[in-house]
Amino acid sequence: MLPPTLTLRPRRLHSRPKPHRPHLLLTALLAALAIAGLAIVLSAAHAQAPAAPPPAAPSAQSPDQTPDSGGPAVDNGPIVIPRKKESEEPLPPAPAEPKVKNPNNETYSLRVDVPLVSLDVSVILDKNHQFVPGLKSGNFLVLEDGVEQKVDTVRITQTPITAVMLLEFAANSWYVINDMRNASIAFFGSLHPDDYVAVMTYDLQTHILSDFTNNKQIIAESLNSLTFPGFSDTDMFDALYETLDRVSRIEGRKYIILIGTGRDTFSKLTLDKMLAKIKATPNVTIFTIGTGALINEMGAGGGMREMNYLQAQNQLKTFASMTGGISFSPLFQGELPDDFAQINNSIRNQYLLTYRPTNSANDGSYRKIKVILVDNEGQPLQMADERGKPLKYSVIARDGYNAKLPVE
Repeated sequence: MLPPTLTLRPRRLHSRPKPHRPHLLLTALLAALAIAGLAIVLSAAHAQAPAAPPPAAPSAQSPDQTPDSGGPAVDNGPIVIPRKKESEEPLPPAPAEPKVKNPNNETYSLRVDVPLVSLDVSVILDKNHQFVPGLKSGNFLVLEDGVEQKVDTVRITQTPITAVMLLEFAANSWYVINDMRNASIAFFGSLHPDDYVAVMTYDLQTHILSDFTNNKQIIAESLNSLTFPGFSDTDMFDALYETLDRVSRIEGRKYIILIGTGRDTFSKLTLDKMLAKIKATPNVTIFTIGTGALINEMGAGGGMREMNYLQAQNQLKTFASMTGGISFSPLFQGELPDDFAQINNSIRNQYLLTYRPTNSANDGSYRKIKVILVDNEGQPLQMADERGKPLKYSVIARDGYNAKLPVE
């Protein structure tokens, strides 16, 4: 059987008529003419239009050189402030001032320094140890190295005291230790609530029993602890030197109540160095209470012992007189209240004098001072009681001071 066959019918194709070539050339020519005419018209219009403004300055700069905007943005753009160039050349230096040379090429300096000297003066009657009030500036004659000084101000001061009780506590004699205890207890009883007191003892070494305090209970405990002495040596010079060094760091007026025999047995310092230290320490007054006076009177009869005692007492008096203090050598315990009453009148009631020395040189020299009481006519002041009897008095003041050193 034969497979079926597909019958393909031929499809009639309709072909478009081909355009004529002359017609295409004419169309292209007309288009070229139209384009050329349009170009001529546009060129003429562009030539008659106004010139466009040049582009803004920021667009011509690189991004790294964009200036900071110095004002608010407006319709015409921000106000441009150029940044200051970092590589700007420094200004030329100012011309040097002409140097004026001193004669012989010496160096001179001008310094105005007017020193002011403050002097504590106590005026006490010799009979009853009472303070003498009511004195004026005209009653004080101050001599510095023999030259009269003009006193500027005079006033009475009554202030609490800052004092050190420097006690000799050595294994020498029970009578001497008992005198020291009685004297220290008498001074303790004269203290006021606002007084600051430290307690120190010395034998071969210096011992601090209590630092500065106004607690009387602490001071009493320190005094009660003095029961059994250690060494028999008394290094008074070393102990007093150390005490002066400690109180010199405290501002204001200070007092040292030195209670002892005045003997020095084994100090490293000499008497000359001790005296120099006292002169170099300002605003310190030393009061001395000599112990063992009764034993010396009972055993008096000359010899080396008597000489040692007299030398010791003379050293105590020297320490006191150099600083404007008073020295006592009581024989009996009953004298102590009057002695400390005189000390209280001296340190709690004083005249504070100020003057400007005529010698203003800052040479560090020691200036000797002497204070004399005079009347309105410049004669020595005479005092009398209610019955007209003359009264003797003592003027207690420091015997000198060290001038300031020059400032380099």
